[in-house]
Amino acid sequence: MIAQSKTTMLLCELSAGNRGVVDELMRRVYNELRRIAERHLRKERAGHTLNATALVHEAYIKLIDQSRVTWQNRAHFMVLASRAMRRILINYAESRRALKRGGGQKFVTLFEEQVAVDVRIEELLVLDELLTELSRTNERAGRIVEAKFFGGLTQEEIAEALGLSERTVSREWRFARAWLKLQMKRGR
Repeated sequence: MIAQSKTTMLLCELSAGNRGVVDELMRRVYNELRRIAERHLRKERAGHTLNATALVHEAYIKLIDQSRVTWQNRAHFMVLASRAMRRILINYAESRRALKRGGGQKFVTLFEEQVAVDVRIEELLVLDELLTELSRTNERAGRIVEAKFFGGLTQEEIAEALGLSERTVSREWRFARAWLKLQMKRGR
């Protein structure tokens, strides 16, 4: 618990404008951010241009530059880190899809594996659209899916980060999974 309270203290100092804590904060959260990045990348196509290190660094830079966030604790930071990583990967997928559809360049498929890669990009974008739709109708459920599925956080960590009971997190997770499954079956 000492490491968490030190991390929380550093986050509070960062929220207060103390940029001098950035390096120590990175040392304290790096391994966990890397674990989250690896989890995100396992769901990506093989040969993705981003590796876990690059994803961690890009997300970290976005997070520490936040001036409107008042960091609550380590779990809150990890939820937002996972969200930032997901957004980065979605942006990469959208860029790739734009290039695939022309993007001013002639596209030639050289390998059959390209089809699987393109399907994976489409699945990721469909999942992102569904998660965005879920968040519009049930923001809490959307945040729980992000934290659990993309961030790999436990129910206890999600409950702490979102200020909910573990029972509520469990109930919302079951609802969100069922809703997403239904939408996928409908072909959305």
